[in-house]
Parts: sequence; C-alpha cells; structure tokens
Amino acid sequence: MNEITYRLAGARGDDDLAALVELYDRAARWMQEAGIDQWKPGDKDEEHFRLRQKDGEVWLAEVNGRRVGAFELWWQDEPAWGPQPPEAGYVHRLMVDRRHAPAGTGRALLAHAERRIAGAGRAWARLDCVSSNPRLRTYYEGAGYTVVGEHSKEGGGGSRYGVTLLEKRLGT
Repeated sequence: MNEITYRLAGARGDDDLAALVELYDRAARWMQEAGIDQWKPGDKDEEHFRLRQKDGEVWLAEVNGRRVGAFELWWQDEPAWGPQPPEAGYVHRLMVDRRHAPAGTGRALLAHAERRIAGAGRAWARLDCVSSNPRLRTYYEGAGYTVVGEHSKEGGGGSRYGVTLLEKRLGT
C-alpha cells in the first residue's frame, strides 16, 4: 500500500534534518538535470531547516516508513508578500523524492498543507515560484492556484530574481 503519512519534522532530531537536506539536494539535482535554473545542491543545510522549524512548520511525508517528500509551512512571508493580515499560510520548498514517491505525491503534499492552513482558520494558501520556471507555474495553476502578482527577491551574492506569487482560496 502506498498511503502517504505526514508528521512534523523534528521528532527524530538530526536524522530528520539530514533527511531534509538530502531531499532538498535531490530535488535540486533533478531540477538541474531537467534544465531548470532554480535550486542548487548545497544551498540549504541543517541549520536552515532547524530555523524553519522554529519560525514555522516543516512537514515530512512518508510511505511505509520511507521519506518521500517534505515542505515548509510559514505563517507569514513579508519578503515576498509584504505585511499581510493573518489570513494565509505560505508553502515553501515543496520537495519530492522522485525515486520513491508514488505518483501524485506533490499534489498530496499541497493538499496536506492546505488542510493544515484551513485548520488554523486561515482562508488562503499562498506560494511563490521563480518566474523563469513556467513549468512550475503551470503545475501550481493546475492545482487551483491563481497568479496574483510578480515580485523581485534577492538571492545569494546579492543577485536578484523574479518570483510569481500565487494563491488559492481554501474552503470554498
């Protein structure tokens, strides 16, 4: 059976942190192999995920005890969205282990994030993706997200890049 279960990262301490770094690096390598200029292996370390756990939530997805994906859930995202009332949850770093994840894992991760956001009494799921990645934008639009704007962010080394802002109304 390929039932996906979810749990907050951190229960297994550094083992979870190492797994998150590995998931990120695998996803980054897949992007590079697919010609997508977005994530870079080595860009996120254990400290990144440790801080995300303190500031928000980091979720792991498992099938039969094997980690198959993860995502970060933030309760505010001023760098991309500016000051906002507490009406949304912000999904970041949606990661799928393409070697072991069953088909549909990415959408299942999004659905879990949306349930968590709605359960917290917030009406909107929001996310952003690099503007130069139309494939990812199309993926999110297919999951019910609507483009609501563009924003420029600062990357490593002071470089700037554009992101597309998307949101989905929950519970309608």
